[in-house]
Amino acid sequence: MRYRAMYWVCGLVLILTGSKALAQPTVPETLRDDVERAVGLVKPALVRIHVVDTFYREGREMKSEASGSGVVITPEGHVVTNHHVAGHAKQLKCTFADKSEYNADLIGSDPLTDIAVIKIQAPAGQVFPVASFGDSSAVRTGDNVLAMGSPLALSQSVTLGIVSNTEMIMPEWIQRYGGMRQDGENVGALVRWLGHDAAIYGGNSGGPLVDIKGAIIGINEIALGLSGAIPGNLAREVAGELMASGKVRRAWLGIEVQPRLKHDAGQSKGVLVGGVLPDSPAQQAGLQSGDVLLSLAGEPVDVQFEEQLPDFNRRTSTLPIGQPVELTVIRGGAETKLTVTPIERAPHELKEYELKEWGLTVRDLSYIIAKEMKRPNTDGVLVTSVRPGGPAGASKPAISPDDVLVSVDGKPIKSVADIKAATLEIKTKVADGTVPVLTGFERKTGQFVTVVKVGVTDLTDPGLEVKKAWLPVETQVITRDIAEHLGGDIKGFRVTRVFAGSSAEKAGLKVGDLILAVDSEPLTASAPEHYEELPALIRQYPVGTKVELSVRREAENLKVPVELVRAPELEREMKKYRDDNFEFTVRDITFFDKATEQWKDDQLGVLVDQVNPGGWASLGMLNAADLILEVNGQAVHNVEVMEGVMKDIGVKHPVAITLKVRRGIHTLYIELEPQWEKD
Repeated sequence: MRYRAMYWVCGLVLILTGSKALAQPTVPETLRDDVERAVGLVKPALVRIHVVDTFYREGREMKSEASGSGVVITPEGHVVTNHHVAGHAKQLKCTFADKSEYNADLIGSDPLTDIAVIKIQAPAGQVFPVASFGDSSAVRTGDNVLAMGSPLALSQSVTLGIVSNTEMIMPEWIQRYGGMRQDGENVGALVRWLGHDAAIYGGNSGGPLVDIKGAIIGINEIALGLSGAIPGNLAREVAGELMASGKVRRAWLGIEVQPRLKHDAGQSKGVLVGGVLPDSPAQQAGLQSGDVLLSLAGEPVDVQFEEQLPDFNRRTSTLPIGQPVELTVIRGGAETKLTVTPIERAPHELKEYELKEWGLTVRDLSYIIAKEMKRPNTDGVLVTSVRPGGPAGASKPAISPDDVLVSVDGKPIKSVADIKAATLEIKTKVADGTVPVLTGFERKTGQFVTVVKVGVTDLTDPGLEVKKAWLPVETQVITRDIAEHLGGDIKGFRVTRVFAGSSAEKAGLKVGDLILAVDSEPLTASAPEHYEELPALIRQYPVGTKVELSVRREAENLKVPVELVRAPELEREMKKYRDDNFEFTVRDITFFDKATEQWKDDQLGVLVDQVNPGGWASLGMLNAADLILEVNGQAVHNVEVMEGVMKDIGVKHPVAITLKVRRGIHTLYIELEPQWEKD
């Protein structure tokens, strides 16, 4: 842990250990000479790292000071540390045990393993003391180890302990909240920590874990009661790639795997494919959810336990990029051979930027985030935070976090570089003051426009809802600002979404149409607070009525007859079932669920409405908003089927039940293992 960062880890330490400091073991005389020799080898290469780093919040780039530890690994002054210490550094300084201090530069950082390399700025020819890596694969439980670093930004220190676990992973109760993530990356996907009881505190992050011979066997990272270090072999490999090219290239297949189901007696080898990401190499190769992968590139695969997953993930990450690899899977009891061509793995989150003129922080869309947002490609700029009262926050409608900016003044915006260029062009229109800019953005499946007054701060919130007779579109009020940019004194509503297959789509309504009148009755809406005018007018008609909408489409005025339909059932109107054995509630899928999630019209299943904390479902990591597709291999089309299946389970009392669920774009299997009450 670095000092200041990772508060949740520090909090866990307090929960698990209380306020008492961890007692340090007394060093036997037989160990003292070995300890002193090991410290003498490493201490000259040990550095305290002072960091000025950046984070992004409320539409601003913010800076903070923090400290961590590191160790010099080359005579030229390369230092290995943690990504969470130096990965977002604006400024770095390294202090040695002799109090000498140097500035440093970030060479490269890898959030997936939480490893970074920095290089000390020094006169040409200067040689630094170095520490050497040992072989972390040779470490055994009970080995004496030394944790070296600068806890709480104090001078370099040493604590003594033993290795307590050579294959430590995050416990399930942490994994259910996303595990340990850096820049969206799950560090535990590749890292299996060396657990030890040498005390570490905030500021020890990035410091070496050293064996009794003075060799680096790990890079300290976490404290969860036990301390955890990234194995030295992995750290050395990653550091080498960072020093060589500034980044780590990894292969990617696009599969999400999990250990074999405990109660699947028919399968004794392989790894279970929980989900296959869309448009991934795995999908193109024909892999499917539920496959059991038996071999990879001719080598057998066996993942029975969570502890084995990092090894498998590292194997897939080192496959040759762009070269076909043969897989063997078992599907429906039969073995099948498939060929997959790995591609280079893209980062989960891309660099974040502040747009001061807009009061926004933004980043480009990565491949995986675009998929998670169900977008067809990575075009657009993702809003990560909005400054309260700033230009974007005060626009009507207001831009919000997770919106995607797609156009400025009618010109498409595909990247951060595009919006930066557009901002420079806008600023040339006026030396001082504000510039109203018509801005297009997308929010989930809706396509909106708003006017952002660059440099102005103001606040307003809109909203909308409909019932009874229904026009199957979503709209926004044409505000005065928007009307001015669309060509004059226009009042009414702009169509932001037309529901697929609806009477509105069949009538020819399109996104961007301006609805100005209903049955020749002009609409008067011109401010966000008028959002109910059109829905209220529509509700006055009987279901099945055909109304004539006066529509402006670009420069053309149209008359569009549209049949009003019955408003779809709302969530509160759907049939529900609560299972008291497993303590969760499900409901049938609504029209709006399908539209929002972009599911097909024939999508079946039941949506998890609630999971009670502490119940069997919660312990099995079932989440609210999961879509349950199958129970014990039986498809559950709706709540009625689900209720029958679960009542049967409540009578038969099986050892476990398996749920196949969809979670966003991911598909996975969840195993629930209840302890049934005896009759």
